[in-house]
Amino acid sequence: MIPYAAQEWLNLVFRWAHIFSGILWIGATWYFTWLDRRFHTSDPDEVWMVHSGGFYQVRKVGSPSPDHTLHWFKWEAAYTWLTGIVLLIVVYYFGGLMSDGEPGKLSNAQAIGAGIGFIVAAWLLYDLVLARNDVVAMVAGLAFIMASTYVLSRLMAPRAAFMHVGAALGTMMAANVWERIIPAQRQMVSGGVPDQRLADTAKGRSRHNTYLIMPVLLVMISSHFPIALYGNQYNWLVLGVLTVAGWGAAHIVRKQ
Repeated sequence: MIPYAAQEWLNLVFRWAHIFSGILWIGATWYFTWLDRRFHTSDPDEVWMVHSGGFYQVRKVGSPSPDHTLHWFKWEAAYTWLTGIVLLIVVYYFGGLMSDGEPGKLSNAQAIGAGIGFIVAAWLLYDLVLARNDVVAMVAGLAFIMASTYVLSRLMAPRAAFMHVGAALGTMMAANVWERIIPAQRQMVSGGVPDQRLADTAKGRSRHNTYLIMPVLLVMISSHFPIALYGNQYNWLVLGVLTVAGWGAAHIVRKQ
């Protein structure tokens, strides 16, 4: 355990950094989602934009030019995930919030082990099974979110259960960037003529991230709503219903 004052300062600093990093990551993701949509609808060749007193002309090309610097968008995901994991450790693991002391539930140390194992297992399940098909990812992914919330709430404190479901989904998002999207893009750059299959893989995982972010954001603010969310008797169902609503909103935005 660490002194409460030190824990509060760590909580403040890393929460601030986590929110800022998340804004950068989510903003970049949705910007490129919007931009790509424009190239497939009204502006097949180029997109013109205005911002901060300047005008910007953006073109989409089939391969990168060796004469120009290629900008990669990956560190926003890394910083968001790292600061989130530090927060999980500081607030829940060091803060002793993993167990609520109810009979039959895990101790704080046991709940920590279960939480870490769950995050790792969730990524493997998603990467090896669910992510292979968009329909499976959506339907089975929703069932996974609800079932995980139900089971974890009966093993550890409901607030900690909610946060670990969010941490697992956030880990999927960050791992998508670093383990699937960026490697595919690097192969496209180094392989001469870009392989469309690699491009489709990267785009598919990026598309998943635009939906995964909705329940992740909900979990991030869930600690402020103990009655409506994690403390609700049917918290697993509430999270499922709101996730579907969030996915609906994300789908509408993606089509704009």
